[in-house]
Amino acid sequence: MVIFCGCGAVVVNKTYGEVTFPGICVVWGLIVMVMVYSVGHISGAHFNPAVTITFAIFQKFPIKQVPLYIAAQVIGSLLGSGTLSLLYGVPDEAFYGTIPVGPHLRSFCLEIIITFLLMFVISGVATDNRAIGELAGIAVGMTIMLNVFIAGPISGASMNPARSLGPAIVMHKYTGIWVYIAGPLIGAVLGAFAYNLIRFTDKPLREITKSSSFIRSIRGT
Repeated sequence: MVIFCGCGAVVVNKTYGEVTFPGICVVWGLIVMVMVYSVGHISGAHFNPAVTITFAIFQKFPIKQVPLYIAAQVIGSLLGSGTLSLLYGVPDEAFYGTIPVGPHLRSFCLEIIITFLLMFVISGVATDNRAIGELAGIAVGMTIMLNVFIAGPISGASMNPARSLGPAIVMHKYTGIWVYIAGPLIGAVLGAFAYNLIRFTDKPLREITKSSSFIRSIRGT
């Protein structure tokens, strides 16, 4: 569903010119938000091998389940991509995958940065019980929308190896595919590490706010 709707917006825009780039950004944010609320309570709503692997590295997810999750994510991407290709008869010029514009290294750096931001937000709303859990879908969806606005014209703003692999395999276009496998993995690990670095405590928020150091930090002293 994530791939069908997100990539579908790309196909419709390239074929009919009705969606526009801002529309594509909004569609990606909305579909991720909708799916987080739909299945987050069932599977955790990863959708992304980089997220799953990072959770496992930081002991927030069972390692033994990682292969099954990655298989499901890639198969889902293939099914979504294949459905789009069959329904729309997508020509080569309407490729809905991700290909670097300009130097591959630039897109690689962008993928690291935007996936860092995504994983930082996910770590905050999904692994810290002091966060407002009901807002997780909105926070993650809006982060994706912002990232697509920032990096979409350059790297395609994948942030997700499965998102890039599905269309690449279905349409046999593998240009710069390493960017979308290595970049998100590195960015996700760094994002989770950064959040864990500043988490500094597992105490409830009410206990933290009682400390004088917290009061001083708010007052800027």
